[in-house]
Amino acid sequence: MTLQNLLAIELLQAFEASAEDVVKLLEAARRNLTDAKVEAVSTDTRFDAAYKCIMQCAMLGLWANGYRTVTSKPGHHRTAIQSLPKTMDIPNPTLVVLDGLRKQRNISDYEGDPVTEGALVACVDEAGKLLAHTEQWLRTNNPELLRGR
Repeated sequence: MTLQNLLAIELLQAFEASAEDVVKLLEAARRNLTDAKVEAVSTDTRFDAAYKCIMQCAMLGLWANGYRTVTSKPGHHRTAIQSLPKTMDIPNPTLVVLDGLRKQRNISDYEGDPVTEGALVACVDEAGKLLAHTEQWLRTNNPELLRGR
């Protein structure tokens, strides 16, 4: 499914992010990844911070392509993550892992299951790789969006 298809079925909406908006969200993603590495905090909270970094990177990919998710509809996390191959050329094997982390987040948030150490390690690792990819992708494809502030 293309980004245009997602726009047509109202899972995405057109959006023009400013460079300041992009830089601000990128800084937030960096802070969340840093917070995810604080060992004095619970595994669940660290996982949430790493997952938030993943979502912020996915949103940056959408923003850089002129879209954002429609947050008033269910499934906006899934839409953002599953758009990554279209927005920032994320390979499908990585997408499968990121979507699995999204499902783990849902189980933890909505059913109360604790996050395992293995899931935390995977989430922090994937968040770090996606953040590095996002920064490089933006520098290469949309450097004008990194000139905010």
